[in-house]
Amino acid sequence: MTGIGRRTVLAGLAAAALPRPALAQGAGGRVVVIGGGFGGSTAARVLHRAGLEVTLVEPAETYYACPFSNEVIAGLRPMSAQAFGYEGLRASGVTIAQTRAEAVDGAARTVRLADGRTLDYDRLILSPGIALRFDALPGYDAAAAEVMPHAWKAGAQTELLARQLAALPEGGTVVLSVPGNPYRCPPGPYERASLIAHYLKTRKPRSKLIVLDAKDTFSKQKLFEQAWKALYPGTLEYVPLAAGGQVTSVDSGAMSVATDFETYKADLACIIPPQRAAPIASAAGVADRSGWCPIDPVTFESRLVPRIHVVGDAAIAGAMPKSAFSANAQAKVCADAVIDLLAGRAPATPKLINTCYSLVAPGYGISVAGVYHPDKGVLADVEGAGGTSPVDAPDPVRRQEAAYAEDWYRTITSAVFG
Repeated sequence: MTGIGRRTVLAGLAAAALPRPALAQGAGGRVVVIGGGFGGSTAARVLHRAGLEVTLVEPAETYYACPFSNEVIAGLRPMSAQAFGYEGLRASGVTIAQTRAEAVDGAARTVRLADGRTLDYDRLILSPGIALRFDALPGYDAAAAEVMPHAWKAGAQTELLARQLAALPEGGTVVLSVPGNPYRCPPGPYERASLIAHYLKTRKPRSKLIVLDAKDTFSKQKLFEQAWKALYPGTLEYVPLAAGGQVTSVDSGAMSVATDFETYKADLACIIPPQRAAPIASAAGVADRSGWCPIDPVTFESRLVPRIHVVGDAAIAGAMPKSAFSANAQAKVCADAVIDLLAGRAPATPKLINTCYSLVAPGYGISVAGVYHPDKGVLADVEGAGGTSPVDAPDPVRRQEAAYAEDWYRTITSAVFG
C-alpha cells in the first residue's frame, strides 16, 4: 500500500476499534489498572467511561513517552515534548493512586501498594512495560548504564545520551548495540541509528557510528538500508549477527564493547540490553519462564492467573509488536472485554492494528503497518493486510510519512493523556 492508502485504511480500522458505549449497560465491578503509559491510561479511560469503578496505579507524576525520544537524542526535539502529566485523566474522573504496586494476590484479588493501602479488584489489568535485564550482558548493569546509556526508557537516560552525543569529540566513534528479539519497539534502534548518523553527518562529519546487532534481519530493513546507503555512507557502519554483531560483554571503565569477533573502542556507547516484563508481572505470577506474559488473544486475560489481564510491552502478543500503538489498541480491546466479562457477556473476537513510524532524517519518514486477529490461540497477521512504505517512494511521500508520524503522536498523546 502507499502511505496515503495505508493511512486511510488504518484510520477506518482505528475508528472501528473504539470502545462501544453499549457495553457499559449493566456492567459493574471494581477494576485496578497498573501502569500509566499508553496501555494503562487508555484502559482506565475506557473503563471509567463505561461507568466502572477503576483505579489507575502509577508512581510517576510525569510520563515520558518513548515515541519520538530518538529525536531528543539527536537534538531535534525538546524533552518537554515527551512529558505528560495525569491531570487530564484526573479531570475526566479517573482515580489515580500515585504510588507503586508492590504485590498482587491473584487468589484474594488484591493489590498491595507501597503507601500501605490494599486495593480489591474484580478484574486487574497490568500494563507495566519492560524491565531491562542487567543480568543478561556481562559488564552491563545499572551503574554501567550511567556511563553507557540505554535510553530505552524515556526520561533521564534520554537526556544523558543526548548530552553525551553533544559532547562527542569531532572524529569520535559511537557504538550502538541492538539486542535479539523480543524487545520494546522493534524498529526503534534503527531509527536511533539513523538520527544519530544524521547528527554526526551534519555536526561532526569526521565521526562514525557502528551498529552492532544480535540479529541478521529487522523491521523495515530494506527501507532503513536504502536510506543509510543514500544518506549516511561512510558515517554509519552496520554489523549484523552473521558478521559478528552480537555483543558479548562491555567494559564501561575502558569504554569498550566486545563481540566474538572484535572489541570496539567507543567514545560514546549506547547499549540496549535484553528485556523482560516489569517486575510486578512476576510478582503477580503472570510472567512465564521467558520473562513475558502469555495471554488469551481475545480478552488479554493471563493464561497463568485468572481475572488478571496484560496489555502492552509486557504481553506475549504473537505477531503484534511491542509499541505504543499496539499498547493503545490492546488496551481498548482488553477494556471492552473486561466490561463484557463483568456484565456476564461473551467478548467479541477482535481485530487489532498497529503502525510504526520511523524517521531516518528530518522530513524523511517510513512506516510499517499490520492487522492482527486471534488464530489458534495467538494473535496472528491478517493475510494481505498492512504493509510497509514503498521502497522506491519519492521525496514528497517520505515527507508526508514524516508529517503523518507527527500527526499520530499528537493525536494519540492527546487522546490518552489530554
